[in-house]
Amino acid sequence: MREQRKRLIGTVTSNKMDKTVVVSVETTKRHPLYGKVVRIVKKYKAHDEENTCRVGDRVQILESRPLSRQKRWTVVEVMTKA
Repeated sequence: MREQRKRLIGTVTSNKMDKTVVVSVETTKRHPLYGKVVRIVKKYKAHDEENTCRVGDRVQILESRPLSRQKRWTVVEVMTKA
């Protein structure tokens, strides 16, 4: 089952909560009618157990069980520091 979990790469935009970071994930999608490539930014709340992430870090997050009302992701690794 662990292989079926989604992995996303994004940038930390907020770390003001305890053991939680907000990660912005940017994807590109083609507009269905006009065909223009549009950037879509979605924010995810992710669990950061050691409070190691800082704003601007590039991180990889992994889908997990619900940890709170809005947290469904955990930080796997910090890829690059800000």
